[in-house]
Amino acid sequence: MTDLSVETIENLERKELVTLWKELLSEPVPRRASVSFMRHVLAFEVQSRRYGKLPTGFIDKLKKQAKGGRSNRSKIEPKPGGRLLREWNGITHVVDVEDGQYVWNGQSYRSLSAIARTITGAHWSGPRFFGLTGAKNP
Repeated sequence: MTDLSVETIENLERKELVTLWKELLSEPVPRRASVSFMRHVLAFEVQSRRYGKLPTGFIDKLKKQAKGGRSNRSKIEPKPGGRLLREWNGITHVVDVEDGQYVWNGQSYRSLSAIARTITGAHWSGPRFFGLTGAKNP
């Protein structure tokens, strides 16, 4: 069925979808799989056969995430005694890292995100705001 299109799959009944699933994927349909789910999977399979599959590296990352693995994004953990600096709207903010807490403007906080939220007035990832992850600050 190489000439099969997504439009054709959208118009198939459940019994036809089950037959097509077994033919294309060589495995039984998962228990309680909905018609909508089968259509999505089969449409993806037809398109990937026609236009090419996902890159291997991407598939490996998806598998790792599905197993509960952590992403490769680097995160630097600040150590007690350290100091974080961040300029925001022309003001340099200094955060001292203490054991289990952060001190900013003489006040203790349990997370960097709370400090970032107070400084900006918006929800921020504290580690990202202070440059401790691989993501760039705007």
